[in-house]
Amino acid sequence: MAKVTLVFAALLIILGVVSYVGTGSLHPTALIPTWIGVALGVGGLLAMNPGRRKLFMHINVTIGLIGFLGGAITALQGYGHARSLGVDPDYIAMAAKLTLAGLMLIYLNLCIRSFLAARRPKED
Repeated sequence: MAKVTLVFAALLIILGVVSYVGTGSLHPTALIPTWIGVALGVGGLLAMNPGRRKLFMHINVTIGLIGFLGGAITALQGYGHARSLGVDPDYIAMAAKLTLAGLMLIYLNLCIRSFLAARRPKED
């Protein structure tokens, strides 16, 4: 799972940079997926150590959960706020937040499956 974490970290870094450029480089908050990706990348590299893999993968799952909740909640809040004002939401920002939430949901699903597989007794 450490290698999968590094793949998701790279995807998040790319998402953050593309979002930042897509919003005209005006909003530094568009880089939030990049920082989540950097955190996952560091955790993924540290999880390469077999003696510390369990600890760092649990930390990475926590980061993934925070990323999922943050992306989903802020996307819904931004949409609701824009609609309450009678304007269109910023679709680039909303797409980036939903993409962050989607990537983190997939990552969480993969991690949970991996954790469950590690807990199952091995069959001979």
